[in-house]
Amino acid sequence: MSGTSSVLQPPADAVKPVRHPDAPAPGELLGAHYGQCFGCGGEQPHGLHLEARAGEEVSVTAAFTVRPAHQGAPGLAHGGVLASALDETLGSLNWLLRTIAVTGRLETDFVQPVPVDTTLHLEAEVTAVAGRKIYSTATGRIGGPVGPVAVRADALFVEVEIDHFIDHGRPEEIRAVMEDPDQVRRARAFEVNP
Repeated sequence: MSGTSSVLQPPADAVKPVRHPDAPAPGELLGAHYGQCFGCGGEQPHGLHLEARAGEEVSVTAAFTVRPAHQGAPGLAHGGVLASALDETLGSLNWLLRTIAVTGRLETDFVQPVPVDTTLHLEAEVTAVAGRKIYSTATGRIGGPVGPVAVRADALFVEVEIDHFIDHGRPEEIRAVMEDPDQVRRARAFEVNP
C-alpha cells in the first residue's frame, strides 16, 4: 500500500499470527457480531450487510453490494462507506484469533470509483501480532474476487477486554445485549477460562 505510516509497520519482535484451534473452519460464514452493527448487522436497514467467511490461516473473504443508500457522488459509493467495508472485513479477522479487538488505526487507499449496484469483493489477512497489537491488510476488488483493486487498507487493531464495551457503550444497548442469550453466548466464546 502506498504511504503506509510507520505506526502500521509491525515491530521487529512481532510474530506470525496463529489461527485459534476453535476458530471457524475455512469457508464457514462468520455471521454478525451484533445485529445493529452498520457493517455486518442484519437489523440495520441501510447497513452494509457484509458477510464474511473464514479463509485459510488467518484470513477472511467478504462481499457487499453497494446500494443507492451508500452513495456519495451520484451513482458512486461514498468513500466512508468503502472504508467501513474494509474496517468491518479487517475486524472479522478477530474471529479467527478468538480475541476481542478494536480498530486503532485504519489507512485506506481509494484506487478507483465503485459504482452503485457493484459488489465489492474483499479479502483480508492478519500479517503480524505484537502483544495486544494486531496488524492486518485488506483489498476490495470489483468485477469478481480477482478483478481490479478498487480499495485497499492497512490496519492496526488493539486487543481489549469485554469491559471496554460495557464501560463505553450506551447503557440501554448494553442491557439489551446482556439480555440476549445469543449475544451473551458470543461474548463468552471469547472469554479465556482459567
